[in-house]
Amino acid sequence: MELRDIEIFLTLAEELHFGRTADRLHISQARVSQAIGQQERRLGGLLFDRSNRRRIRLTPLGQQLYQAIHPAYQQIIEGIDAVKAAAADTGGTLTLGIMGPQSWMIRDLVRRFQAHHPTVRLVHRELSAVDPLTPLRAGDIDVAHVWLPVHEPDIVTGPVTHTSPIVLMMSADHPYADRDSVCLEDYGDLTFVSHRSPIPASMEEVFQPFRTPSGRPVARGPEIANWDDQLKAAGVGQSVSAAAAEAARFYAWPDLVYVPVRDAAPVRWAFAWLTGNRNPLIRALAGTAGGSR
Repeated sequence: MELRDIEIFLTLAEELHFGRTADRLHISQARVSQAIGQQERRLGGLLFDRSNRRRIRLTPLGQQLYQAIHPAYQQIIEGIDAVKAAAADTGGTLTLGIMGPQSWMIRDLVRRFQAHHPTVRLVHRELSAVDPLTPLRAGDIDVAHVWLPVHEPDIVTGPVTHTSPIVLMMSADHPYADRDSVCLEDYGDLTFVSHRSPIPASMEEVFQPFRTPSGRPVARGPEIANWDDQLKAAGVGQSVSAAAAEAARFYAWPDLVYVPVRDAAPVRWAFAWLTGNRNPLIRALAGTAGGSR
């Protein structure tokens, strides 16, 4: 099995979607299908269950293959990236944009990178959850740590670093504040913030869908420009906001309550950078990701 075919299989196993896999690898969907078909014929069994047109899933054989080859693939990629970066490493600076608690979530990953590249100065910049991509496009940062999906033609994403459950952030006296959990259908009864930023709809709806599973519209309320505005709007009861579960630990305000969303898919996080940026240090940083799904 060629390294590229392994990459296609692993990416499809993470995305569980042919279109997103093709976009992420910058190849055609036909190439993805061809590679998976060849692997299945070579192995003598199906790797993916395609019975659901909207979403595929790994078969037991596919899950076994993923668990068997993913660690080895990551070691190969990290090794290649480390060699590339070492060749280009002249003690430069790499600027990383990251959102609050996420720096804690990936601290071990960042330490591994710094251990492999001790002469590189890694600069941290706070990244706004309301407008995560503008600093990347403006050149203020080299690489951003963001949630997926990022379906932007000028931006590349690396492997998944980790996942986060979703919680709803609301005022302590909100009618839902004493619930053990809420569901996505409850969103139709709530008002969320609206963003004063060019955040892509595909990213916004990960936390704030535009419709509930049954099709009811999800209301938008006060317009916010940054994370602090978002906290305050929730704290005074003007709206609720969805956030990664780790926010509850880092923003434990006395007027805020964090309620789990029991049927929301976990948020996937990854490094992202501009397609045209060939700096090997970026890929070396991304390559340290553990790839947890």
